[in-house]
Amino acid sequence: MAWIVLVLSGLLETAWAIALDRSAGFTRPLPSAIFAVTLVLSMGGLAYALREIPVGTGYAVWVGIGATGTALVGMFALGESTSLPRILCLLLVVAGVVGLKIYH
Repeated sequence: MAWIVLVLSGLLETAWAIALDRSAGFTRPLPSAIFAVTLVLSMGGLAYALREIPVGTGYAVWVGIGATGTALVGMFALGESTSLPRILCLLLVVAGVVGLKIYH
């Protein structure tokens, strides 16, 4: 259960990062509210998962999922660069997350 919560929390990290960008420095109420809610849920899920998963592994997986998800949303929904080096670097992050799960 801890791993499922950790993955969901990583996805919520993506949500709060995108909402933070869309909040325009907290000047837009709806994205600002989405940011606050998803941030609290993401951190709460991380805290729950860390009761069973070592902090180094849990935090790295959480950040990896959030960073990769945010970069993918940026590339496919927000028009950011989809260059080969960028995609290869994201694949390295994913490989690291998978490796941490396998060798946990």
